[in-house]
Amino acid sequence: MTRETWATRAGFILAAAGSAVGLGNIWRFPWVTADNGGSAFLLVYLGIVLLVGVPGLLGEFVVGRRGKKSPVGALRDLSGSRAWGLWGVFYVVTAIALISFYSVVGGWILRYFGESALGLAGAEPSYFAAPGQYFGGASAGLDALGFHLLFLGLTALVVYAGVRRGIELGTKVMMPAVLALLIGLAVWAGTRSGAAEAYAFYLSFDLATVRANFFDVLAPAAGQALFTLSLGAGTMITYASYIDEDRSLPFDGTVIAILNTLVGVLAGLVVFPLLFSLGVDPSQTAPGPGALFVGLAGAFSQLPAGALVATAFFGVVVLAALSSSISMLEIPVSFLVDEYGLSRQRAVALVTTAVVVTGGICAINPTIAGTGVFGFVAGPLVDTLLTAGLTAVLTFVGWVMGRDAVAEFRSGAGDFSAVLATPWLLAAGVAIPIFLLFTLLTTFNVDASLGFWPTVLVAVVVGAAAFLGLRTERSLV
Repeated sequence: MTRETWATRAGFILAAAGSAVGLGNIWRFPWVTADNGGSAFLLVYLGIVLLVGVPGLLGEFVVGRRGKKSPVGALRDLSGSRAWGLWGVFYVVTAIALISFYSVVGGWILRYFGESALGLAGAEPSYFAAPGQYFGGASAGLDALGFHLLFLGLTALVVYAGVRRGIELGTKVMMPAVLALLIGLAVWAGTRSGAAEAYAFYLSFDLATVRANFFDVLAPAAGQALFTLSLGAGTMITYASYIDEDRSLPFDGTVIAILNTLVGVLAGLVVFPLLFSLGVDPSQTAPGPGALFVGLAGAFSQLPAGALVATAFFGVVVLAALSSSISMLEIPVSFLVDEYGLSRQRAVALVTTAVVVTGGICAINPTIAGTGVFGFVAGPLVDTLLTAGLTAVLTFVGWVMGRDAVAEFRSGAGDFSAVLATPWLLAAGVAIPIFLLFTLLTTFNVDASLGFWPTVLVAVVVGAAAFLGLRTERSLV
């Protein structure tokens, strides 16, 4: 069976950027920035994107393009080890966990988009009257299940059509549309009264806040960077496996990171001027999905053309969410196609059926041991899986691939980019895994028990043990 490839370089870049751009960029990024020092936090975030995010992207790109298979086959074939192949299954599980909650949120967005569009026909959107009550009824239960199935069906249709005619064609339409709509909304929002105050709230350079709470700021900045760049789930390994020619991976990775950050910044330039113009205090609006579906949705009801603005805004979010969800579904689909020789159509049907069940549980959101399933999957489970996943793949790049990774990095890169190959390998293989191990330990509150520096020491020791073990295994092969 001939493996599909991207038709154009732009198609790959837009697909990878579309995977990175999603709900985390459109909504979470503005609030995290405003709550952690404004543009001073933005500098910390950009630093992590540059020093951790881009090298992480390149690590996954190198594995994917070199292996030409899904994460399972790429890790197994490049290492010659079945153990690494089994670890590749971890990425398949992570992808299913991601899309299980993401398709539920996508269903919420579709519902709000539909309600807003009906408002254009003269019927006032139902959520205008009581936003909080409406969201409470829509966020879980049979209605949430139905819209989860609808969003998942749209995602499956794109993936079903294939790499070129589905994913590439879809993201070539969706990504420019997201950017155009966001730019248009940002320009319009900038003309509203209160825009100046909004920009001051969003982009004030509060260096004192960052200095006083640097390590508290570091955690949300790192989490935002990894999640929004689609790192740690094998997405970029899968997408890079469809590249059929040598081209500059450093250039592609940088462009994707820039597009990803641009969407997040633009979202803030829409959200905050709109809220300030309506007298809504953003600091009193809870972050997360509740803010999107209660805070801003309620604010739309106060605008003269509220239904039109709401339709445009939720349209942007639908496109962004869909461009991310198709990348999540593609990971287990490519696994079944590569490893078991299934047709793409059958693989999509099997994976979609599985997510109907797992996502359905998240949509119904039963409480187990005092915790809602949706909150557990969308929060601590996914955060842990993504951090562990990126730590493993970068350790693989540095200590299993080694010189092969450097050769792949340099392939297609210009002279300047090629010079960066060795420093990149040192960062990707040593410094970043230790940083991610530290982040993983703090997720389990180890730093609260041991203290900051002892936790750093534990991360270094664990990393050194892993590096030594991999080096020993490599020398025995």
